[in-house]
Amino acid sequence: MARTIDIGTDRQAALEAASAALADGFAIAIPTETVYGLAADATNPAAITRIYETKGRPRFNPLICHMADLAMAEEHAEFDPVSRALARAFWPGPLTLVLPLKPQSSIHSLATAGLDSVGIRVPKGFAGALIGAFGRPLAAPSANTSGGVSATSAAHVEADLGARIPLILDAGPSAVGVESTIVKAEGGRLRLLRPGGLAAREIERVAGQPLLRAKTASAAIEAPGMLASHYAPGASVRLNATAVEPGEALIAFGSAAVSGANSARIVLDLSPRGDLAEAAANLFDYMKRADASGAQSIAFSPIPEEGLGEAINDRLQRAAAPRD
Repeated sequence: MARTIDIGTDRQAALEAASAALADGFAIAIPTETVYGLAADATNPAAITRIYETKGRPRFNPLICHMADLAMAEEHAEFDPVSRALARAFWPGPLTLVLPLKPQSSIHSLATAGLDSVGIRVPKGFAGALIGAFGRPLAAPSANTSGGVSATSAAHVEADLGARIPLILDAGPSAVGVESTIVKAEGGRLRLLRPGGLAAREIERVAGQPLLRAKTASAAIEAPGMLASHYAPGASVRLNATAVEPGEALIAFGSAAVSGANSARIVLDLSPRGDLAEAAANLFDYMKRADASGAQSIAFSPIPEEGLGEAINDRLQRAAAPRD
């Protein structure tokens, strides 16, 4: 089983143990402000392979490479003016930029799934300090079995991957609760590849232009989180529910009245006061709790498609998608 270190109790021990495990080529669970990540040295092909094997992740699905700061990111990727402005405005934070990979970058092609671009993020807090101490970028998808519900606590990681990894660093619940927003600049225009923990309107405010959104799903995987079925619990997922069927779990929003709620196996409210940031922070934990209730289906109340609601609805639509 994995060793767990509480960062709040002994930050230095966590830094030293994590750096040693990463140097030895292991994949370890680290906290970020978005979700917990399964991190490994992005320059080491054996370490990156451990990420794919531990998660059961398809190797055509690229990994986000996390950097200590903008200077480290510029060693590995080419920045256009718009992307640099976004990086300066929102890093460290829940924004991933997909950028052309520099030919001299030491990031291994396994991390980029062979693409000539790389998704880069600078995380807040302990993760950024760890990368700075380690001195190399970390590839770090969410710390959960591929296709499943993302981990937002050390306990989630332990329950899912604890038998497969050597170390979990515990910093308490993730503050944001959903993965980063992924954006790609092309010809001076910005495309939203995945909604996430940074609202689109904030990006548009800094960029001075609208984010382009794909009207239909693309067959090409350009960034993580673009698979049609993803973030799925064991139970089936039903969206925009106004009534609950007997035995279903209900995940509500904003204290909305839902017919038949008294017959639900469990009732959870993402945010009784209708706060989308609170709802995002609770989303994956509540999905896990509803799934653990034994319900065969989880019904979700409607979520507004605004601000962080765009990211929440993206996750729910993928969780509800047909599964292979």
